[in-house]
Amino acid sequence: MGGLMSLKNTFYISHGSPTLAIDESIEIRKVLKSWKQIFPHKPSAILLISGHWDTAVPSVNVVQRNETIYDFYGFPKSMYQIKYPAPGAPELAKRVKELLQKSGFGRVDEDKRRGLDHGAWVPLSLMYPEADIPVCQLSVQSDKDGTHHYNMGKALAPLKDEGVLIIGSGSAVHNLRELGGHSGNTAVPWALEFDNWLKRALLEGRYEDVNNWDKKAPHAKRAHPWPDHFYPLHVAIGAAGGNPKTQLIHSNIELGSLSYSSFQFTEVSDSSSA
Repeated sequence: MGGLMSLKNTFYISHGSPTLAIDESIEIRKVLKSWKQIFPHKPSAILLISGHWDTAVPSVNVVQRNETIYDFYGFPKSMYQIKYPAPGAPELAKRVKELLQKSGFGRVDEDKRRGLDHGAWVPLSLMYPEADIPVCQLSVQSDKDGTHHYNMGKALAPLKDEGVLIIGSGSAVHNLRELGGHSGNTAVPWALEFDNWLKRALLEGRYEDVNNWDKKAPHAKRAHPWPDHFYPLHVAIGAAGGNPKTQLIHSNIELGSLSYSSFQFTEVSDSSSA
């Protein structure tokens, strides 16, 4: 494998609808398909935190080869034929467990059967279509808060030095009950307000506010009635050292309130925080 490249970046990708896999009209597809221009380094492995794996305690999948999980219903038949047979990353899974436990996360479960859910394989099939990079998934705990996930990320920050690309996959605004019923691509005001608040807070480095989003953000509970799609963001921020420089890599809202806002976080070496 040669020398491991030390990475400085983590990412949060809003994956929106599963049809992102096949629907050319979804704008973020173009961004993900030209991923190697955004991120030219080939990672040694990928740690992906998906909003579609929500467990009581942090869990990692420890498998040799990832099955493709079709965790959605009533979509076009072609969606159920896509395979993303990326190798598993069992060594990385063990390393994640070790780092979390060293940082005071008591119990970390190993799932020896689970493959990749669509929060993982749909964006990865566009970003790394060769499916040749080992992937490990880490779950979210939707009954915990933003700070829990931020601290989880901080515990995992050393993985970047081992060449691991850490990606959170969710949606910046995610309230499925509110979707549709809106013509064209006009965003409903509450969704736009939350999305704009989030972009501003991140670009201004107000990570404490983002950790306490449920108290600080406008329409917080409407944007994320169940925060499983939001917490991968907090992991990505923490994993970039906790006080990173944020870049917006894509933003648009579809179906009235489904936000595709996606971010790159770059670790800033800051001696004063040592």
